[in-house]
Amino acid sequence: MNIQLPLISDPLLLKELEKHGTIQVIEAGKTIIEPGQYIKMVPVVMEGTIKVMRTNEEGHDLFLYYIESGETCAVSLTCCSAMNPSEVKAVAEEKTKILAIPARKHEEWTNEFRQWKDFVAQTYQKRFQSMFEAIDDIAFKKMDERLLKYLVVKSKQAKSNKLSLTHQEVARELGTSREVISRLLKQLENRKLVELGRNIVYVRDDLEEFL
Repeated sequence: MNIQLPLISDPLLLKELEKHGTIQVIEAGKTIIEPGQYIKMVPVVMEGTIKVMRTNEEGHDLFLYYIESGETCAVSLTCCSAMNPSEVKAVAEEKTKILAIPARKHEEWTNEFRQWKDFVAQTYQKRFQSMFEAIDDIAFKKMDERLLKYLVVKSKQAKSNKLSLTHQEVARELGTSREVISRLLKQLENRKLVELGRNIVYVRDDLEEFL
C-alpha cells in the first residue's frame, strides 16, 4: 500500500499509516457517518469526494462542505478526541477510497509526529472556515446567491459543467423547497447562466464571475 498525502513526508509516519490504516472503498451515495453515531476511525480521503451535511430532527439535510483527496474530516477528529457522537452526516459524493485510521492512533500520532499534528491543525482551520462561510451564506445571502454559489462549488467538485441534479436534491441541500429552486433555476436559465435538462443542469464556464 503506497500512501501519499500532500502534507506528510515523514517516512516513519507514512510507515505507521500503512501499518495501521485500512483501505475502504465507499460506493457513491453511501452514508459513511450518521448524526448520533460514535466514530471509531478517522477517514482520510485517498480518491473521490465526501459530502458533509447537517441534518435536523425532521431528517432534512443542509450541505456544508466537501472533503476531497488528501483531506480528512474535522468532525471525526473532534469526535474521536472527545469521544462524542457525530453531529453531521457524511455521504460519498462519488465512488470514494478512504484510509481509515483507528481513533487511538490519531491520539498517539498527534503527540508523536509533528506532521500529523500540522495535518490535523490545517484540517481544523480549513473546516472552520468552511463552516463560517456556510453560516454567512445562510445569514446574509439571498437564496438566488446561495444557489449560484452552490452550482459553482458543485461544478468545481465534479470538474464538469454538466451536473446530474434534481431540483429536489438541490432544494434539500440548500434547505428550501423544490418550487423555490425550480423558479430560481429558470431565472438563471433566462439570464443564460445555466441550461436545464431532465435532471441535468449545464453551467457556464465563467459562472463564478457572477457571484
